[in-house]
Amino acid sequence: MTSGVAALWSHRNSLRILVRRDLAVKYQQSVLGYFWSLIEPLGMGAIYWFVFGVLYSRDTGRHLGEAAESYPLFLITGIFAWMWTSSALSEATNALTGQSRLITTMNVPRQVFPIGRVTGRFAEYAAGLPILIAIAVIYAAHGRIHPGWSLLSLPLAVLVQAVLLTGLALLLSAWNVLMRDVERLMRLIIRVLFYATPIIYPLSLVRESSLPDWLKVVYELNPLVGIFQLHHAIWYPDEFPDARLLATTVGGSLLVLTAGWWSFRRLEPAVLKEL
Repeated sequence: MTSGVAALWSHRNSLRILVRRDLAVKYQQSVLGYFWSLIEPLGMGAIYWFVFGVLYSRDTGRHLGEAAESYPLFLITGIFAWMWTSSALSEATNALTGQSRLITTMNVPRQVFPIGRVTGRFAEYAAGLPILIAIAVIYAAHGRIHPGWSLLSLPLAVLVQAVLLTGLALLLSAWNVLMRDVERLMRLIIRVLFYATPIIYPLSLVRESSLPDWLKVVYELNPLVGIFQLHHAIWYPDEFPDARLLATTVGGSLLVLTAGWWSFRRLEPAVLKEL
């Protein structure tokens, strides 16, 4: 794995070129261009705010605590991070099948292609950070949030999420070449993950629910739970994951990265033969 990382680093310029090409191709015939990466999560945030912040505001406010007064910020924070997750997983799954000609002709580590999809979607997430910060500044000016040291949660959340998504991208892209059902299965899993992760609701809602204890434990084994808690903790320090959840999140993400890298290297000969 060390040698693979070194080879990937030596071809970082190729990775940058692939990311720029993917972004250019994605928006080249779009009038609004990169603004679509902002419009979609903002639109989703407005819909969920209307449902849970207006129609069911009484029930929502009871579980959100101090985040109830700034629920739109809570929503947008989670949805922006979720768009990076869902887009990266969807596009990384067919990163090899959709670029077979480049893969068989370019002399670069094949990991570049799925990792490039994760990096490209991170660029879209980073483009939305100024809007997220502007919304946070407005709420902070009105005394509805009190960010401080918790702002350090942002680089930690991004790092752990990047590790997890890279591992999943390597794993899914390789398996999808050999079993095309993976792409269809991921569409279902991504939909389930959205509601099985504390994005539009707080983790306390699950912990205080009547679900069996074993199911709550299984729920928190999902590394995305701790990752999104870190994202929410940027503005709401009380949402910072406890030591057990943080260890589960970091350990699980590293385990997924190791498994993804190992599987990709093991399957690479069969993948190249199939392509």
